[in-house]
Amino acid sequence: MVWFKRAIPSIKTTDKRDTPEGLWSKCDACGAALHKKQLEDHFYTCPDCGFHFRISPDIYFSFLFDDGKWEEFDAQLRAADPLAFVDTKKYPERVRDTMAKSGKSEACRNATGKLEGSPLVVSAMDFGFIGGSMGSVVGEKIARAADKSVELNAPLIVISQSGGARMMEGAFSLMQMAKTSARLTRLGERGIPFISLMTDPTMGGISASFAMLGDLNISEPNALIGFAGPRVIRDTIKRDLPEGFQRAEFLQEHGFVDVIVHRKDLRSQLIKLLGHMA
Repeated sequence: MVWFKRAIPSIKTTDKRDTPEGLWSKCDACGAALHKKQLEDHFYTCPDCGFHFRISPDIYFSFLFDDGKWEEFDAQLRAADPLAFVDTKKYPERVRDTMAKSGKSEACRNATGKLEGSPLVVSAMDFGFIGGSMGSVVGEKIARAADKSVELNAPLIVISQSGGARMMEGAFSLMQMAKTSARLTRLGERGIPFISLMTDPTMGGISASFAMLGDLNISEPNALIGFAGPRVIRDTIKRDLPEGFQRAEFLQEHGFVDVIVHRKDLRSQLIKLLGHMA
């Protein structure tokens, strides 16, 4: 049984909370004062130190697809409440509040468009919606993106940005790991390329499932990638961790990440990589 619903219409998405607000922002890494136009011109990265701000699916779609043109699909799916979960507030209330405050409908968005004239499917996660956590809707959207890729015989790119599974859905959230992983096998059976792009952060059940299953696993610089967080691991094993542990560069050195790509080069690198995979 799939635990999601279609009960309410799509809401307008503004995505303003994903990117630095106001005319000036401060780089979290080097402290540089950055004008909004500077950030836009540098794909929301710091021109001084290269720090990558988190950005929304809309922004990824706008610079990946030809002429910034794309069409969203399965935007109508909404989370249900299979466990009647309550922590400091009821789960449906938390979802409604997040939608109202962020202007987002879920932690994942799917789109089709073209890259250098060829069809492409992109599924992008959004940390701005309950930490980008994967519940039933996110898992279903990833699965449907794989189906759309098969339908169009088009490459699939999944952009991960998540803290992991959505605890409010319990085992139903964890089930999405198996569902998404199984659905992606259909692409491999048909020889359709799947590229996984891991951004900061890619953690928990996301890294333990589809994020690490790409024909190519690529990452933005210095992205945090892993299962449990480094502090949890350190406190559990009572040992200091290697320098740079769970960062993209460390994972590339140890064979878990194939390529690290600066955001400004992402589109051109994807064109090149998909050309080699054709």
